[in-house]
Amino acid sequence: MRSLIDIVDLSVEEITELIDTANDIIANPEKYCEKCRHKKLATLFFEPSTRTRLSFEAAMLELGGNVIGFSAANNSSAAKGESVSDTVRTVGCYADIIAMRHPKEGAPMIASMRSPVPIINAGDGGHNHPTQTLADLLTIQREKGRFDHLTVGLCGDLKFGRTVHSLIHALSRYEGVHFVMISPEELRVPEYMIQEMQKNGISYEETRSLEEVMPQLDILYMTRVQRERFFNEADYIRLKDSYILTLDKLETAKKDLCVMHPLPRVNEISVAVDDDPRACYFKQVSNGKYIRMALILKLLEVE
Repeated sequence: MRSLIDIVDLSVEEITELIDTANDIIANPEKYCEKCRHKKLATLFFEPSTRTRLSFEAAMLELGGNVIGFSAANNSSAAKGESVSDTVRTVGCYADIIAMRHPKEGAPMIASMRSPVPIINAGDGGHNHPTQTLADLLTIQREKGRFDHLTVGLCGDLKFGRTVHSLIHALSRYEGVHFVMISPEELRVPEYMIQEMQKNGISYEETRSLEEVMPQLDILYMTRVQRERFFNEADYIRLKDSYILTLDKLETAKKDLCVMHPLPRVNEISVAVDDDPRACYFKQVSNGKYIRMALILKLLEVE
């Protein structure tokens, strides 16, 4: 029995296999509509979510399975003080696979040690979000046709942005990837990740200016400044509008730039950008469902 807690739990070959399956699902959905008949997915969301939870639910339903679960900690026995371990051991009696989001880093890892069924980490605090990364990778593959020799701009909250951390870990394994990390000083990538990149010889640069680096980017990954990760409201207000992507700023960008965002956005991408052919963030949402379908099939060992 396997769980998915961190994107590096998957080998490069397994990621390729998942992407191939997802592309086949997109091309031949009818082939997969009964694959998880009589199987149940439990969505245990101790933290609010719209896209990720509904994406998992839609994925399981399109595979012919069923869904149970809760969408907030106060809707579960966690409100009574039940431990994560006890929750997953209980829910594992009712479901075949669990997708779990938790505000505390490491909670899904602990859950996976106790769960009788596979656990999928659907986001743990500011740490990891591997299925968003799989959605990102499927989007990059469909838009750019490759993962190697790309210049990837990561913009906004790089300190608390779990999607950014997972994407760096995933793309670092491909040859010739150069990261351009664009953030205010207070929201830089955590020091432990900088040390990891230096140790592994990963090519990167840090800057505060989106405009300066725009012409060199193949991918621009925008993120929101996350109010829920701040201890100080004043700091959040000061930093929340640090970077706003507008059509004017895209004028110097490559014609085939891929603009991505894990969503939800607040105001860091102007709605005017939505109609630009380089805007790929709603494609990411759609791709997320298909890659989660592929992952559910893999972890349930469905042929």
